[in-house]
Amino acid sequence: MRHPIRRPAGTAVLAAAALLAVPALAACDSGAKAPAARKPSASADTPAAPAALPAALTGQKPAWAPCPAPSAAQGGGKAPGGNWECASMKAPLDYAKPEGETLDVALIRKKATDTDKRLGSLVYNFGGPGASGVKTLPHAADDYEKLGAVYDLVSFDPRGVGGTAPVACLDDKALDEGPAPSEDPLAPVRTYTQACRRNSAKLLPHVGTADTARDMDLMRQVLGDAKLNYFGISYGTQLGGVYAHLFPKNVGRTVFDAVVDPTSDELQAGLGQAKGFQLALEHAMAFCRDKYAAACPTGGSDEEGDRRIGDLLKKLEKEPAPTRSGRRLSADQALTGIAASLYDKQTWDYLVQSLAELRLRGTGNNLLAIADAYGGRGADGRYSNTDAAHTAIGCADTSRRYTVEEMRAQEPAFRSASPVFGPFMAKGLLACTDWPVRGTSDKPQVAAEGAAPILVIGNTGDPATPVEGAKRMADGLGRGVGVSLTVKGEGHGVYGTDACATKAVDTFLVDGTAPADGTVCP
Repeated sequence: MRHPIRRPAGTAVLAAAALLAVPALAACDSGAKAPAARKPSASADTPAAPAALPAALTGQKPAWAPCPAPSAAQGGGKAPGGNWECASMKAPLDYAKPEGETLDVALIRKKATDTDKRLGSLVYNFGGPGASGVKTLPHAADDYEKLGAVYDLVSFDPRGVGGTAPVACLDDKALDEGPAPSEDPLAPVRTYTQACRRNSAKLLPHVGTADTARDMDLMRQVLGDAKLNYFGISYGTQLGGVYAHLFPKNVGRTVFDAVVDPTSDELQAGLGQAKGFQLALEHAMAFCRDKYAAACPTGGSDEEGDRRIGDLLKKLEKEPAPTRSGRRLSADQALTGIAASLYDKQTWDYLVQSLAELRLRGTGNNLLAIADAYGGRGADGRYSNTDAAHTAIGCADTSRRYTVEEMRAQEPAFRSASPVFGPFMAKGLLACTDWPVRGTSDKPQVAAEGAAPILVIGNTGDPATPVEGAKRMADGLGRGVGVSLTVKGEGHGVYGTDACATKAVDTFLVDGTAPADGTVCP
């Protein structure tokens, strides 16, 4: 299980996947409510300033047209229809050679509905790294209706992702089969890395966060905006922080939600996530006990729940569970399904149903469906390139390469952080060990002296980006730039789910008035 920073496909997708399996358990109160759809929801140093971009790039005019259906790399599905328009923007493959080879950045937009009050474009990045903004924005747009009145809602596929020169590694068949059993923890890493090198060698050096931040500034110019108005979620906050560092004078109204800690290296981030997911799991298990009583599959205490889940995972390591599709649920897929269900409190009921199915029936239909939705596997068996892009971008950003011995030395700390997730997440330290491209730095540079205020939102119950990271991001942006807002709630990201935070964001983006630094939403 790699560090699951990226945001899943959305609670509605996870809920639909979970409902495919067993009948619901009897609850102690009213039954589970299907969650409403919402948005889905590493490091980079500052490279040397590249040469100025040619007018042929900064002056280009996108040829906006009705959007086609998303490609397999973007995750498939139907064309968004309505008023959504798509286009592409040429950007340098290598910003050190701006007159050289280019790649096409996939864009999507929906024009502001109140043209008299239009404020420009509002650009979104939904996280990952690896999430397709072109596919995600139309699905999330209902949350942003108020903002869509005064802004052109815009998103894009970052380089290496979806419709923008997608990184290709393992094929669908190999992803379905999973890694071959091996005593060597580096064996699956080498197999994966070799496939990425074989299929995407030329692209891999140019997919780092700083390159995408430069794409965003070119996008700002191409869209005709003097400043970049930006909404970053999860990894999108890191991208936004790097952008603010590189282009502080070009920062417009900007919001960071579910914030990546810019002071954490790969090890610290992994341990922080292990603690965050363990805390969210304990909250979900308490919910299970309160609602389902004796029928709760994680038992009567957190300790018992940890033991039961651990026993299930050990059993799956020896013998994966059958599913009605003919595929089998592995321990890694089960843990991915559990983690994905913890991103939002609204999917805790589906986690309970999934664990009950596995524990009582020995089948893994629910958890496999949720893991598929999280990992970008469509019903047709085709995968998006989310995982490949996630690895390529992360390894381009971080310079640290861990040995097996170093990983083994950290296993006790991971196990202490989370008896459930820790042993699996420790292996994530090896993801870049054999990577063919040298990374840039251990931590991103986000200092943005002279930038306009940036609203930075942390949630106390966030499993993937613990709340402490939001305060560190606000501090790292600099005095007068980072404006901290804390929400006392559950889940990864708060916009559209917490009324207090949503109002603060809307007021800031629409009226330009930020809340007082240090504001807390109860």
